[in-house]
Amino acid sequence: MFSRLLSRVDQRARIPDGLALYAIGDIHGCADLLADAFALIDEDIARTRPERAIHVFLGDYIDRGPDSRRTLDLLLARARRHPSAFVRGNHEAILSDVLRRDDLVSDWLRLGGSTTLMSYDVLVPRTNVDGAELRRSLAQALPRAHADFLAALRPSFTCGDFLFVHAGVRPGVPLAEQSEEDMMWIREPFLSSTEDFGKVVVHGHTPVREPDIRDHRINIDVGAYATGRLAVLVIRGHTTDIRTVGRSG
Repeated sequence: MFSRLLSRVDQRARIPDGLALYAIGDIHGCADLLADAFALIDEDIARTRPERAIHVFLGDYIDRGPDSRRTLDLLLARARRHPSAFVRGNHEAILSDVLRRDDLVSDWLRLGGSTTLMSYDVLVPRTNVDGAELRRSLAQALPRAHADFLAALRPSFTCGDFLFVHAGVRPGVPLAEQSEEDMMWIREPFLSSTEDFGKVVVHGHTPVREPDIRDHRINIDVGAYATGRLAVLVIRGHTTDIRTVGRSG
């Protein structure tokens, strides 16, 4: 496991004293990286001994990477040990739609769904894809705990002066009035906005080479399935640290 401190920033934004918050961005089926991230967090908790520790996951747990099924198993096991908040990503939203509509299966496969199917031992033909058959096979293979997990995902999570969403928020719209679609899908005009949203928005969805820390938003998606790296944001009081696990460079 490789890890390094990327950035340590003191901000005006803060979370309650005594609390350590650990946020993880887009995992995309990279279960080994997630296990390494948990090891890093466990070491940090043992070293710093916070009064309370919570985990926040920013969505896109599935697709593209090699082991979506094990990723969900790891997340469920972690939630049994630590208070956790799970945000819905656009890939989870797509899967929920796929489980109801045969006509969306082909589009999902092009977005990385084939690796998710294979992780549940559902074979994906190279030609003549039968969307109805693949949907039925996945529905049968998906454990009830995984289906319940996907159904219970939330659009956002708030702690102190931070708002955690998958993709971002729409500038000019109060946080209480943000649409779930924007919070799962938006890129522009959010990424180029310099607006003070009222809270620091922590998000993923748009991969960056290194975590992007700004006064009004923090992007922690470092493209795990493509780069072999996963970022962990640690917040204590008004201090934010970002560490990565995986390959160096």
